[in-house]
Amino acid sequence: MRMTKTDYPATGDTLYSGTATNGLRVRVVPKKGFSGFYAVFGTDYGGTYRRFRLNGKEYDTPAGVAHYLEHKMFDLPDGDSALNLLSQNGADPNAFTSSDVTCYYFHCTHRFEENLRMLLHFVSTPYFTAETVQKEQGIIGQEIHMGEDNPGTANYYQLLNLLYRNHPIREKVIGTVESIAEITADTLYECHAAFYTPGNMVLCVAGDVDPDRILSIAEEELPPDSKPIPEVLFGEAEDLLPAAQRAVLNMPVATTQFLIGAKLRPAEKGLLLFRQQLTASLALRLLTGPSSPFYNRLYESGLLNRSFDADADFSTGVGTVIIGGESRDPDAVLQALLDEVSRIGKAGLDPILFERSRRAALGGALRAMEDFDDVCVSLVLDEFDGFCYLDYPSVMASIEKTECEAFLADALKPERLALSIVEAKKG
Repeated sequence: MRMTKTDYPATGDTLYSGTATNGLRVRVVPKKGFSGFYAVFGTDYGGTYRRFRLNGKEYDTPAGVAHYLEHKMFDLPDGDSALNLLSQNGADPNAFTSSDVTCYYFHCTHRFEENLRMLLHFVSTPYFTAETVQKEQGIIGQEIHMGEDNPGTANYYQLLNLLYRNHPIREKVIGTVESIAEITADTLYECHAAFYTPGNMVLCVAGDVDPDRILSIAEEELPPDSKPIPEVLFGEAEDLLPAAQRAVLNMPVATTQFLIGAKLRPAEKGLLLFRQQLTASLALRLLTGPSSPFYNRLYESGLLNRSFDADADFSTGVGTVIIGGESRDPDAVLQALLDEVSRIGKAGLDPILFERSRRAALGGALRAMEDFDDVCVSLVLDEFDGFCYLDYPSVMASIEKTECEAFLADALKPERLALSIVEAKKG
């Protein structure tokens, strides 16, 4: 056996981990007796990876290349589409691109090995022509215009531009109509060669499978060697203060929408980063969650409704707190938030609420782990960050109340916050 076995008693899962001869990391969660199979093939390459250095040469690519490449990877030389072939073979395939990763995946109940080989083959075998690349510009251009008309998307990127001065996280993953017009077949071939190399990728499978067999299939279908991995260039390091603290955008909305944000400094990759992510998520749940005094006061007064939410996003070397929803008075919500952080700083978090919130977070994670899709995608994403998603119960159980209090006091200082608002034009 070439795969290492690790048992996770808290979830009842067993994870097999191995590395193929070409550097590909393979993760398998056997599910004996289940009829469904799920596979995710991901690369450490997302929308913010615009500038990179490889073999002594620096590349500066247009915004939106990673997403554009994801769309075009399904094209086959005979004019067919891998989406069609997988669907005809009984699979349900798709893909997504985020700021720091691109993943291709499918779910099926039959002909799993055949579908897996097809997935590995088309993702590792690029085919682009000037004609097909140009044709895609119109399709993605429509997606871009739809995003521009979406108040939530517009508000999100307005907030990121308030917070960040230099980091490409402030740019849309999908790019702009102008930037995608610069993308050529050569651009796509260059970025595929740089980032779609086995040593920069992870394959995760869940189902009634033999882990060693999965590793063997990967070695048979993928190139025998891995190329050097690019060094991604994110520009000048960001400090923790926002570039600006307030912006208002007018759009046709029925109710004013708002987002409050702050920058975080992520820990180094590994369990420390995982702990920081879970601490941030738990602390924000304690501050603004449906059981929190803050949320209930503002909900009762009519300042908040059920659209309100909060979370912390960690990607590409940055972390971002995002708190928001709908409100008739976003500035009043911001002031109430600052008052609540100050109160917690003096009185501390309610220990009963802390324990209940931690158990609720753990319960939600365990429910999510029943879904093969969530498990596989999370294992791929977390592998790129140097930790394992299945460690969630043990890490969450070890977080102390004082860690959450310290997070809130540090991250949500008034000078570190930015407020982004989308409101209807007056009159």
